[in-house]
Amino acid sequence: MSAADATTDPTRSAAPPVVRRISARFFVSELRLVFRRRRNLAGLLVLASVPVLIAVAVRSTGSGGNEGPDFFGSITQNGLFVALSALTIEITLFLPLAVAVVAGDAVAGEANTGTLRYLLAVPVSRLRLLLVKYAALVVFAFVATFVVSLTGIAIGLALFGGGDVTLLSGTQVGFGAGLLRVVLASLYVGCAMASLAAVGLFVSTLTEQPIGATISVVVFSTASFILDAIPQVSWLHPFLIVHHWAAFGDLFRDPIAWDGVQRGLFVAAAYVVIFLAAAWSRFAAKDVTS
Repeated sequence: MSAADATTDPTRSAAPPVVRRISARFFVSELRLVFRRRRNLAGLLVLASVPVLIAVAVRSTGSGGNEGPDFFGSITQNGLFVALSALTIEITLFLPLAVAVVAGDAVAGEANTGTLRYLLAVPVSRLRLLLVKYAALVVFAFVATFVVSLTGIAIGLALFGGGDVTLLSGTQVGFGAGLLRVVLASLYVGCAMASLAAVGLFVSTLTEQPIGATISVVVFSTASFILDAIPQVSWLHPFLIVHHWAAFGDLFRDPIAWDGVQRGLFVAAAYVVIFLAAAWSRFAAKDVTS
């Protein structure tokens, strides 16, 4: 093979490593951008403060109460339930808000600051740009979720101790098995937040105003919760992005009720596919001027 052929042959094995190195550098750069921004770090701090507030409030009163979610009544029995109680509360507003802030800024923020066209000027295709942006959003979604659960576990064990875990069905499992279920619940919630991040990425391609994209995603999730609470539109509930978010509670039954969890993962995956495709369709034809 001649030198010219070696240079022009697209099947040569030297190309993929270059592509991988470029992608890895781009992805790492995007993660640094996400986790170095003060507003994102402040958001993580707010997320971490909720389980602390829950644990301190329950400790000061000496009772988890019977009027809140099922997990609240078990906090004084085992500190792991602080993490679950915090996830139950934060999944309705704080976690979606944190994800919305980062997702809304993904593309709109670049356009707003005038850096988007410079990103596209380097050898990075628009599809790869979107995929890297979304991969960073997924990482943030899982980090945000585990910030809540790990903080809850730490403060819960410190104030209430551990031991055997009494499940919602009344049976008990060992501390290790209970901790594993908390991890599975956190992974499930992380998947739910990743699906919302796909919606946010699509909205971010529609505007050059990050705050507008953020508000739109928050309104979307809030409207979904409202619709999910209206029995007259029960036919719509299974298709709402938030309908199965609370299904992580099924992981704390004996045996585990997998049906709700599986349906939730399926709906989350469907939203990811649909809105990533919509984002690509919009972004591929977008006239980038800033």
